[in-house]
Amino acid sequence: MSVTSIATSTNLIDAPSGTNPNGILGKDDFLKLLLVELKYQDPTSPMDTEKILSQTSQLATLESSSNTNKALESLSASLLSSSQFSTVAAIGKIADTGSNGMVYEKGKNTAFEIYFPDAIASGNVEIKDTNGNVVKTIPISPNEKGVYSFDWNGISDAGSAADSGVYYIEASYANSAGETLKTRAGAYPIESVRFEDGKSLLKLGSSYVPFDSILEIYQ
Repeated sequence: MSVTSIATSTNLIDAPSGTNPNGILGKDDFLKLLLVELKYQDPTSPMDTEKILSQTSQLATLESSSNTNKALESLSASLLSSSQFSTVAAIGKIADTGSNGMVYEKGKNTAFEIYFPDAIASGNVEIKDTNGNVVKTIPISPNEKGVYSFDWNGISDAGSAADSGVYYIEASYANSAGETLKTRAGAYPIESVRFEDGKSLLKLGSSYVPFDSILEIYQ
């Protein structure tokens, strides 16, 4: 069997998992086979020069492919490390998911969080339906700036049970200087970063959110 037939058998290069690893031929094996074939060739009928060049070319192609794969693996690892470092640098900044909506299931309590970037003197949280109508108003107690959790049992200001669906969370409050400020759910300071299965997760409030679900990061 010639080296040419071995080198062109892709099943030897891309052997499926579970096969005998000794059956997978690399560039060194091809080179040894070529040398053995040259050593034991028939002196009266030596190998064709064109055939030798063809086999040598196949060997060079395999070498180049192997080196390229190693370079790509190294580049991929480097880019992942760089990406993770950039994510860590975002700690302390504000991450915006791009939505202040929450899903409510009728008959169940629903918890949500809001970040207040300034101290709270007084104010209200408003839960609105998809038409922008205020369904529920929740008073806010005076407090320091930070992320605060709220619960809604689904009862509207009118005393009726709200239907299941998507509702939107906004807040209007005054700070200690008497200024009127607004905030909403969906934007929180990044407290920490966790790496899990090659993915970056940002700690926003009490939850970890995948980095690729963040719309914007700002100071």
